[in-house]
Amino acid sequence: MAIGFIGLGAMGAPLATRLLEAGHPLVIHTRRREAAAPFEALGATWAATPRALAAEARTVFTMLPGPAEVEEVVFGAGGLSEGFAPGSTLIDMTTSAPSAVRSIGASLAKAGVDLLDAPVSGGPKGARTRRLAIWVSGPDDAFAASRPLLDILGDQVMHLGALGAATTAKLVHNCANYGIQMVLAEVFSIGVKAGVDPATLFAAIRQGSLGRQNVVDRLADQFLPGAFDVPSFALDLAFKDVSLAADLARENGVPARFTQMTLADMTEARNRGWGQRDSRVAMLVQEQRAGVDIRVERAVLDGILSNDK
Repeated sequence: MAIGFIGLGAMGAPLATRLLEAGHPLVIHTRRREAAAPFEALGATWAATPRALAAEARTVFTMLPGPAEVEEVVFGAGGLSEGFAPGSTLIDMTTSAPSAVRSIGASLAKAGVDLLDAPVSGGPKGARTRRLAIWVSGPDDAFAASRPLLDILGDQVMHLGALGAATTAKLVHNCANYGIQMVLAEVFSIGVKAGVDPATLFAAIRQGSLGRQNVVDRLADQFLPGAFDVPSFALDLAFKDVSLAADLARENGVPARFTQMTLADMTEARNRGWGQRDSRVAMLVQEQRAGVDIRVERAVLDGILSNDK
């Protein structure tokens, strides 16, 4: 049977095109009939409603702006749910909300339809070049059956477990990404206001430990295994450095909210007597504040790091 695709924007369009180029019959639905023309030129068939699309396709991809749009496409008048046959699979690549994903999945399951939430990371360029991470969660058998299609679309396909886990990972990833951007904006504003040329500052930071190491992989050194007792760089020394950076911001009249928040958690960690432990021990303040245990066995971390393609 044909594959269905709804959501032919900046991300969806190159993914649908890739499926067509791989030789898969594709049925598409667009809000504006004329928007389907480039895909029809490549061999796609247009469906007037999501219901009509679902009637022709056993597997349907959606790539929409958010959970409200997914709800409308699936359960609205003429929606996918009216056309799905039992045994069908919906692969929703929307960046959504875990609660919405689970609710939609539970409703579809009553009709014998599987839902996979499969958000992606890599942007439009990654969608065009296949340098795309696709995080998937949902039923194991539905993932196994859909894996060949997902491998056409991305070079890093990973099944994360029960429905909603992939969407959770995507939200954590994006929040970290944009949070790091704002921290960098703040510290660059401090450096430039203090008189350093931004190009020179960029060139210098690239050569430091932050620039030379993968920021996420560094979590496997101390934070994730909970290895703080043998310091690579002691908290007391790190506190001194951040305090001096905060002083520099103040001297130059630069608002530095992230710097102050960092300093506050480092202060709390030192007040707990952790000053001679590794500087990453300050991350435990947030972990304990949230009431979660984030530790991962070293062997598990080594296995994850060794699995890079």
